Amino acid sequence: MSGILSHLLVLGGARSGKSRYAQGRAEALTGQLIYLATAQAFDQEMHERIALHRADRGPRWSTVEAPLELTEAIMACSSPETVVLVDCLTLWASNLILADRDTTAATEGLVRAVSDARGLVILVANEVGLGIVPDNALARIFRDVAGRINQEMAAAVGEAVMMFAGLPLVLKPNE
Repeated sequence: MSGILSHLLVLGGARSGKSRYAQGRAEALTGQLIYLATAQAFDQEMHERIALHRADRGPRWSTVEAPLELTEAIMACSSPETVVLVDCLTLWASNLILADRDTTAATEGLVRAVSDARGLVILVANEVGLGIVPDNALARIFRDVAGRINQEMAAAVGEAVMMFAGLPLVLKPNE
């Protein structure tokens, strides 16, 4: 990889093009491409969705499953020769909540891991705070945790982009 670039956070709603944009940004660079997957397949539809994503990435990518231990995976995979793509922080937040993990400590660890990464890290996350206030406690907890993770990561990275209908809106330009 030629020179370290600023870490990138790609936000957006469901089906906004955020994963495709992040993958394209990673593939435009030289170096080893590592995909840190946070999804867990609990049903057939999710198995199929994961298989499609994996096939779309192609042979240049190595995949590491990291549904809970994302911080450790970033530290283990990051090097000056790698581009690490994390997809997605929102699923990771769900996994943490459902596993009854300390989301504040996990987020602090993630910020440290990304800040200390020796290669480029691209993070994908859903923006879930644009809708109505959820009608149940678990959904409100999820929205709040996801929002805090997005805020912390946006502050920690050098560039942030919001996707709308497949179009990138730069929130924080790479200086």
